[in-house]
Amino acid sequence: MPTFTGEEALNYDQRIGKLVPGYALLHQITAAQLSVTLAPDATILVVGAGTGREIIELAALHRGWHFIAQDVSADMLEIADQNFTNLGIADRVTIHHGKVTDNLFRADAALCLLVMHFVQDNGDKDDLLAQISRNLKPEGRLYLADLMTPESGFEREAQFLFCHTALGLTEQGVEKMRRNFVEEFYPIGLERLNTLLDKAGFSTPLVYFKALGFSAFSSHKCI
Repeated sequence: MPTFTGEEALNYDQRIGKLVPGYALLHQITAAQLSVTLAPDATILVVGAGTGREIIELAALHRGWHFIAQDVSADMLEIADQNFTNLGIADRVTIHHGKVTDNLFRADAALCLLVMHFVQDNGDKDDLLAQISRNLKPEGRLYLADLMTPESGFEREAQFLFCHTALGLTEQGVEKMRRNFVEEFYPIGLERLNTLLDKAGFSTPLVYFKALGFSAFSSHKCI
């Protein structure tokens, strides 16, 4: 798993848009769903908040929303904290460095975007989803986007090609991406995701975004 420290943290925002087809659209669609389902004073848990980009965009849309920015990378959260301060929204964000822990927060919704494929399916995925569930209010919603196992024999190659020709990823970047798919990523299929979400107390996930290997789902916590 990448450490997201040092240069990796500093360059993350410039790099991520070249690695995920539809990256901006994914966040826009997620924001639209949050806007029509959450109250004006809602609290949102952002798992893997990174440099805070998601929170900054959501905070600009709804001035009454509050956020929990969780990440295991101190370097990423340091950048996020500075960004929140510079934009005058630090008083609306609680920063949590480390893993999500039991019953620490009571959020109305949780975002877990582009995080789960870094987590091994050896019990760790189960634990992460269970912890998210415990930090949501009853009927709280989870929005999860992740790299999934390919549905065709050519999906991955199409993904690499699109990132290179349409998103500007260099040839060296494509080769690194290929290695990451073997060494650092742990994608799962929809059937396995259904099982994990059900075990953690979530409803059957509904797909709301899909683009060359990446899919996004919404699911609510079952009482």
